[in-house]
Amino acid sequence: MRVLTCDHAAATVSPGDELTDDDIDALYAASDPLLRLNFVTTLDGAATGADGRSGTINSAADHRGFTAMRRAADVLLIGAGTARVEGYAPAGTPMVVVSSRAQLPPTTRGDDVVLATTRSSGAPESETTWLCGQDRVDPAVVVERARRTFGPHVLCEGGPTLAAELVTAGLVDELGLSWTPNLVGGDRSSHPRLLDGADVDVDLTCRHLLEEDGSLLGLWRVER
Repeated sequence: MRVLTCDHAAATVSPGDELTDDDIDALYAASDPLLRLNFVTTLDGAATGADGRSGTINSAADHRGFTAMRRAADVLLIGAGTARVEGYAPAGTPMVVVSSRAQLPPTTRGDDVVLATTRSSGAPESETTWLCGQDRVDPAVVVERARRTFGPHVLCEGGPTLAAELVTAGLVDELGLSWTPNLVGGDRSSHPRLLDGADVDVDLTCRHLLEEDGSLLGLWRVER
């Protein structure tokens, strides 16, 4: 993997440098409280492949960035629909699954997995079930509680609906976005885009842009 641009990178690298996994970890490290979104898309902007899963548009390069961001995070944040479709399982890092229903997707059940849901869902409050809003989950309450419980660095891995809610609420600090060399076409109903359904106007600054085998990995900081 090589560096294309790095004017605001978190580590000392130069354009053209070849990166080790330790170098990539340094580029994604953060010590301050942080909410980072991580997404992969095709070159035509689809967040899922032909089978409706993001896993089918991953590349080896994207996986290197994905695992570096996971290693840096204190807690993962994921929408229940995405967790269900992608077959999420306990990841070794604490995970908060956001759902309007009082039930975790079966594959996510395990240690260090919390359900964040609504009071109207009928779920009882507990250490592993958080009630974070009356009729809809309040993303700000979820993020604050995740930080208080697990640590300051929150990594959201989707899906598009949850990501849009976090951006709209002004909670996102960084976007880690990979493009893999695929095209899927279709429309938004079958292949949602990054912030599906949200009208936002947010400026970002590129921290770094990396390339490997045609995949591009970028990290952008949200301007406040």
